Amino acid sequence: MGVPSNSRSQSKRVSLLLALILIGPLFHTCSVIAASAVGVVRVGYPQPSGAMLPLWLVSDAKLDQKYGISVQNIFISGAARMNQSMVAGDIELASIGGAVVNTVLAGGDLVAIAVGVPTYGFSLYSRTEIKDVANLQGKLVGIMSKGASSEHAVMALLQRHNLQPGKDVKFIYLGGVREVLAALDRGIVSAGVLSSPTTLAARRLGHKELVNIATLSLPYIHSGVATRRTFARQQPERIKTYLRAYIAAIKIANEDAETSKRALSRYLVTKDSAILDEAYQTFRGIFPPVPYVTEDYIKSVLAVSDNPKASGANPKDFFDSRFLKEIEDSGFVEELYGRR
Repeated sequence: MGVPSNSRSQSKRVSLLLALILIGPLFHTCSVIAASAVGVVRVGYPQPSGAMLPLWLVSDAKLDQKYGISVQNIFISGAARMNQSMVAGDIELASIGGAVVNTVLAGGDLVAIAVGVPTYGFSLYSRTEIKDVANLQGKLVGIMSKGASSEHAVMALLQRHNLQPGKDVKFIYLGGVREVLAALDRGIVSAGVLSSPTTLAARRLGHKELVNIATLSLPYIHSGVATRRTFARQQPERIKTYLRAYIAAIKIANEDAETSKRALSRYLVTKDSAILDEAYQTFRGIFPPVPYVTEDYIKSVLAVSDNPKASGANPKDFFDSRFLKEIEDSGFVEELYGRR
């Protein structure tokens, strides 16, 4: 007898969820082993998302070698662990967003030096019975990490709909984007915040996009580059060398689909053309050519922070633009884009 169609469907569903959950730890283990090489600049990233494309292109397109720096990308799931690794000195740079602000408010020696995606690059997906944001009142929403971009995105969205996060809508922190999707699919949560290309996996599982938060164009540091202030003081030339490679990677990310999708294929561990296109097209053109952090980006993070120090904080204390300014003043960007 053949396997019933509903059993085959359930099997495929379980296989997809298992694949999503197991890929991340594989990234992390392999990367940590490779990062032990002497002279490597270790750069952490918290989610397998298309938002990480410029960071991945630095090494995948060999831009690190071109500009004289050796880079090792390391997957560290979740902003909380990422921040801990950065503060402890286990990595030199990290692609983190709003979480850097909360870490600084808590006394961490971090500073943002570039922004990759200057708005919330997330979508809120829900189960079919949820018709709109108002229907989330009294419901549970899945979030990747507390104090990170994913939480801030949902908080900003709920506030726009006059819903109070934590009171009208409860959050559960699940650690990563794959775990959020798994909780959504199992009915543990009514909605969950997802990043591309996990958004495609959600639609394949029959869930719907409730709101594409990116389309609201709210200023925010979704992803960027952060480091320890001590490292920035001690190694300013290494910082600038990395940022040159990062700026060159942004140009490729915005203009070269073939090279970009090759990098996405490697880091997302897939050859599925639909997944690669989802990851690429979601963020293509969003990456700013000169990725300055601005006070507006920091203010937007402070506005959704639950740290009591946030209301009186000076936005200038959280970022340092001098490295990018020195690079731009040198004519590097004009030359890169053929303007001189």
